[in-house]
Amino acid sequence: MGFLHFDKSMEIIKSIEIKNYKKSKRYLTHSLGYILAEDIIADHNSPEARTSAMDGYAVKHEDLKLKRLKISSINPAGSELKDSVQRGFCIKTFTGSLMPDGSDTLIPIENVTVDGDEIVIDEVVPFGFSVREVGENYSKGEKLIEKGRKIDFADIGVMASLNIVSPLVYEKPIVSIISTGSELLELGEVQKNISQIRSSNNYILEAIIKKYGGEPLQLGCIGDNRDNISKTIGDALQQSDIVVTTGGVSVGDFDFVKDVIVDELGCEVLFKGVRIKPGQHIMLAKRGDKFILSLPGFAYSSTVTGLLYLTPLIEKLQNSNSSSLKMVKATLREPFKKRHKKAEFTACRVILEDGNYFIDFQGKKSGTSAILTNMLSDTALMVTSEEDSSKEVGDIVNIILLD
Repeated sequence: MGFLHFDKSMEIIKSIEIKNYKKSKRYLTHSLGYILAEDIIADHNSPEARTSAMDGYAVKHEDLKLKRLKISSINPAGSELKDSVQRGFCIKTFTGSLMPDGSDTLIPIENVTVDGDEIVIDEVVPFGFSVREVGENYSKGEKLIEKGRKIDFADIGVMASLNIVSPLVYEKPIVSIISTGSELLELGEVQKNISQIRSSNNYILEAIIKKYGGEPLQLGCIGDNRDNISKTIGDALQQSDIVVTTGGVSVGDFDFVKDVIVDELGCEVLFKGVRIKPGQHIMLAKRGDKFILSLPGFAYSSTVTGLLYLTPLIEKLQNSNSSSLKMVKATLREPFKKRHKKAEFTACRVILEDGNYFIDFQGKKSGTSAILTNMLSDTALMVTSEEDSSKEVGDIVNIILLD
């Protein structure tokens, strides 16, 4: 299986079909950030009757020319007023109150002067002013929120107005995280020699999973031992929807992950190796509706490929209709030399000015795929395909926004 074009690897992920999505009902305010698993349809009109949008007086519009109207009653919000507006009369009405029968306009209190039990019209208003018509907000049978949308604060407010106590949502996929490599040290573990390095991959992947809608299960670091790798990944696959590993998928003597996934766990390999930088040694396999995503061991590589491949898998398992990673156009403020015939994802500094994005490479180091500090500060990823050539100042490029 040769190395794939990046676009082809994305097409493979998009074409994956999930047979059994996991769904559950969650209490409304606990559903924030979850993906909706049902269409939200209005079961009534809002408002259900004509209501006032301001404090004022309900009148017949044609009576405004009389200049003075007698106040016949008061209409508080929440009351079921039986009185109707008669010729030459008005009813004091408040924001949210039902508009009385016989009225067609609301004149605000600011437009009148009260004189005893009468109002004097100081400034007229148009016909129908400040009257909310039936169904102004939404109409019965209208689809208000579409299945597949990530629930935000406005969605919660609308569902509350429909008395939806517990909407049906897709469960967030459980993502197990495993870093492989005998040289890795956990947080707090004492370094015994300078060949040992502190693991960061598993922690940054945990943060990515939380940020982009998954439930991380941190399994830490394991050494380059085939039996141990096989048992750990196998156990993780039992208790999670996605297993993401870093390291062990290259071509070294101790890179066992790829062999374990196929030979011992019986997974179907969807692709192995993609022509991208950073990365390249990436493997995606599946067993039923579960996935194993194996990423490179270098910190910057695993971070970028985690963003590119892990986030769409998390979205796929929730049947989401939108992407968490937003791609926009930006203008280059310094040249970029294309060195590789691969899709490249280059850390850049992003600046937003007057609604337009600009990028440069200030503060970004060039070197190997281990420079994780390139992701710090106001960073985006500039995208160049393997067909692209070098770029000049002023060229328009695609960038992936990370914040």
